[in-house]
Amino acid sequence: MSMGLLVNDPAAIRHVFLDNSANYGREPLQRRIMSSALRNGLLMADGNQWERQRRMLGPLFTRKSIKRFAVPVEQAAQSLVHRWRQSRNQVVDVAAEITLLTLEVLERTIFSEGLGRHAEEIRDTMRKYFDTIGTIEPADLLGLPDFIPRLADYRVGRELRLFNTTVDSIIENRRSRIARGDSDLPDDLLTFLLDARDPETGEWMSEPEVRANIITFIAAGHETTANAIMWSLFLLSQSPEWTERLAAEAAGASSNVTDRVDSLPQTRAVLDEALRLYPSIAAVTRSAIDADHLGDIAIKPGTMIVIAPYVLHRHRRLWKEPDVFDPARFYGSAKETVGRFSYIPFGFGPRMCIGQPFALQEATLVLSTIMREFVPELVPGYKVWPVLKITIRPQNGLPMRLRLRAN
Repeated sequence: MSMGLLVNDPAAIRHVFLDNSANYGREPLQRRIMSSALRNGLLMADGNQWERQRRMLGPLFTRKSIKRFAVPVEQAAQSLVHRWRQSRNQVVDVAAEITLLTLEVLERTIFSEGLGRHAEEIRDTMRKYFDTIGTIEPADLLGLPDFIPRLADYRVGRELRLFNTTVDSIIENRRSRIARGDSDLPDDLLTFLLDARDPETGEWMSEPEVRANIITFIAAGHETTANAIMWSLFLLSQSPEWTERLAAEAAGASSNVTDRVDSLPQTRAVLDEALRLYPSIAAVTRSAIDADHLGDIAIKPGTMIVIAPYVLHRHRRLWKEPDVFDPARFYGSAKETVGRFSYIPFGFGPRMCIGQPFALQEATLVLSTIMREFVPELVPGYKVWPVLKITIRPQNGLPMRLRLRAN
């Protein structure tokens, strides 16, 4: 069994993520657990395949490019707010509600023309399927090859086949329209994926790559963003001061949704602080390819490196009062003092999460929309327990009362 090393030193983290990142690949067990679900999408690809996909997808996730998706985010957020208004201050499971919202946002941004007659069944399939991602299966622990069925294949196999069939049909139809030069193509993620070319070779993505990246976007995008929003609401329920600050900021924000994020710095500070205390990814693992050194520690080939944002973000040598919710750390000039490798909710270096701008835009717009209308209140006496699967989520949900503000 190879040695494992937990790394909390910012200089060592920089070395692994940036300076010598080529020497630290995916840890084999993590790859086996994740690749059965995510296949050869950007998150799990390596080597030339990863470099090629990164070149093709990079232009989509710039701050300028993602502004086109602010409108569907706003539409989904307004739909949620309308539903909560109708609940008339009843208790809702914020964890479940926000997760459904982020799935809806991704559906609107990837498949803007809808999923057809099987839409509701497919949504249910996605929820079931993504619940299985990250489950450690006996076959993975034993290192059995991918063609050996996993338990998840039996649990959601039929539903997943329906999802794949429907998505393949949508892809085929959209590709035909692109080939015909249709002028009314929707400006969504699917069109971009099918129209994207490698700037070096001129090649398009293969059908399996397109499907794998759709699954990757949904799997990686919905739960991580949902977690940032739900933990922010929980923390705000404990902070009347920041609750009122965000409400006032939302009331005075830009009416133009594509530019609104820039007028919400306090909302962004709350999200940044929530991601410090409850980073969506609790730990990242890498495996050393060749011998190396981290400080005075010799690293042998095959050594597993564990970088745990949850631990790093609460390290008492790196943060003042690390367990205290204090968004002021990320507001105004204070943000410039945060150590570059002391705060890594989206990773760092070449394999840093490509969807970070999209996730932060969505989370900022949704949180601001909610705070303009409601005061979040945790159910009295309810104990919130963070639990880890792939992401950090509240065990048994997050029951809250969203008290409607008086106009």
